[in-house]
Amino acid sequence: MNAFDTLLFGYYPYVCMTVFFLGSLLRFDRDQYTWKSDSSQLLRAGTLRWGSNLFHIGVLFLFFGHFTGLLTPHFVYEHFVSAPDKQMGAMIGGGIFGTLGFIGLTMLLHRRLTDPRIRATSRSSDILILVLLWLQLVLGLVTIPLSAQHLDGSLMMNLAEWAQHIVTFRSGATEQLAGAGWIFKTHLFLGMTLFLVFPFTRLVHIWSGFATLTYLIRPYQLVRSRRLNLPVAHNLPRHSDAGV
Repeated sequence: MNAFDTLLFGYYPYVCMTVFFLGSLLRFDRDQYTWKSDSSQLLRAGTLRWGSNLFHIGVLFLFFGHFTGLLTPHFVYEHFVSAPDKQMGAMIGGGIFGTLGFIGLTMLLHRRLTDPRIRATSRSSDILILVLLWLQLVLGLVTIPLSAQHLDGSLMMNLAEWAQHIVTFRSGATEQLAGAGWIFKTHLFLGMTLFLVFPFTRLVHIWSGFATLTYLIRPYQLVRSRRLNLPVAHNLPRHSDAGV
């Protein structure tokens, strides 16, 4: 691996993760008013429902699929799921939900770029993050036929080893990508870049989405009667007596 690969896949991941966590914390602390998704539904509903649902269903599956597939050590599942089977499952699931996410995001991007009212109220970061996500989905779908050329699961195992070396701060992470093509490397780079820009975009509302899981363990709601047992009106002091 050359120095450029070492920079992109050895050091750049830590830069992205540092900005991701520290930037999110600082934005929550200093700019909580901007901690929202800025829905444009009031401007025009149109294709928002279909586009948003397809996009979120696809992306949520892809996120947790990537998170589990890349960061779960091989010894955890090797006794009941082989590397080729894992790769085939990832290709099928990624293909289905990647397509759903791509269709939904294309609808959302088209809506934001072509509707004058929505375009006028959109920030540059809104359009940037949609374009980056769209490119990332395209790259992910392109990797599927390329992955079909490595059905033994070796490439997927190398990608997982790279990710696990990074999160555990082990050396030799970059060497795991020696056999990966430029499509896979670009997909990894763009994925890390999404974490880099995350704190500066509407994506921060994802944190709030995860926080809603606390609803499941919330304490019981205490309901009080609206009857406050106040004294009747004729027993209250008059305004003149009260000095008002």
